Amino acid sequence: MMNTPMRSIWTDKMRLLIVAVTTLLVLTVTVAEAARLKDLTTISGVRDNPLVGYGMVIGLSGTGDKSGTGFTNQSLSSMLNKLGVTLNPDEVKVKNVASVMVTASLPPFARPGQKLDVTISSLGDATSLQGGTLLITPLKAANGEVYAVAQGPLSVGGFIGGAGGDTVVKNHVTVGRISGGASVEQQVAINLNSRQKLSFLLNRPDYATAMQVAMQINRSIGDNVALAVDGGVVDVAIPEGYRHQVVSMLSRLQALEVQVDVPAVVVVNERTGTVVVGENVRIRQVAIAHGNLNIRISSEAEVSQPGPLSDGVTAVVNQQDVSISEEGGALIVLPEGVRLSDVVGALNAIGVTPRDLVAILQSLRAAGALIADLEMI
Repeated sequence: MMNTPMRSIWTDKMRLLIVAVTTLLVLTVTVAEAARLKDLTTISGVRDNPLVGYGMVIGLSGTGDKSGTGFTNQSLSSMLNKLGVTLNPDEVKVKNVASVMVTASLPPFARPGQKLDVTISSLGDATSLQGGTLLITPLKAANGEVYAVAQGPLSVGGFIGGAGGDTVVKNHVTVGRISGGASVEQQVAINLNSRQKLSFLLNRPDYATAMQVAMQINRSIGDNVALAVDGGVVDVAIPEGYRHQVVSMLSRLQALEVQVDVPAVVVVNERTGTVVVGENVRIRQVAIAHGNLNIRISSEAEVSQPGPLSDGVTAVVNQQDVSISEEGGALIVLPEGVRLSDVVGALNAIGVTPRDLVAILQSLRAAGALIADLEMI
């Protein structure tokens, strides 16, 4: 029998072990459910700006716009007139030129001279942009000002070929890309050091997550500097110690780990039969039955011969056979507050397919048993 001092030491060790294991489990759950602030939010006023421009791709091997594409002929004639070549648009008949739209994204803090990737998409009836070269194209923002200029050879990543009416196409050949094909001409002015406060915008607005963001920021740089305005915005007043050093403050804040409160959502794509169920989805106590009724009608032609010495004639008669079968259905009862793993296990047990699951989820919501938002896409 263990004496009292040894029992006391053993008990203390067990308590310490239990506390350590419990702490480890809590920390593991915390890390698993936490996310960096930079992955959850964006800063108000710091964003990409879309750019667009109209241009021309030349050097195509007879796969450009047809002669009936009027805007391509006008564009080619206008460009040649500016280069000193007088040309009537009605007389233009070329197949190695295509009109295109050029798009790009101007990131925040981009400076003149930096390179941007551009995407080129056919605007007319060109069959392929393979082997083409984009002529100089100004890229404008929504305010009409030019922020970048693009030019260069395209990379299509596919091909089209064939002869005698047979055509082979690989990938999408009327859209191309130029890596680093645009050069920034002017920047969008963003001066963070002159601001008195910053607004963090949640990518997925949620009241609980917004409160967690404000709490973590206050713990990091000081109390009462962060305030959750609503479920999507957290305002942060810049402390005196970080005035004119906003970048240093942001680098510290964006590395913070924040607890994310994920809503219970079931996403259903009925066209493809895809169902995605969130971890927090619960259902109330409910019974589910599943079974399919199959009706099979078969028709078989048989020859009917007349009796001997009769006036009848040989005839073909269709014999129809109707059979009805019902798959063995199953009735399952799920208790209150069942988790995702239990729901999936129970539905798999009765052999449901993804499309069957769509109907079951809709029925659960109609019955008020699904404790989650059902989103159809």
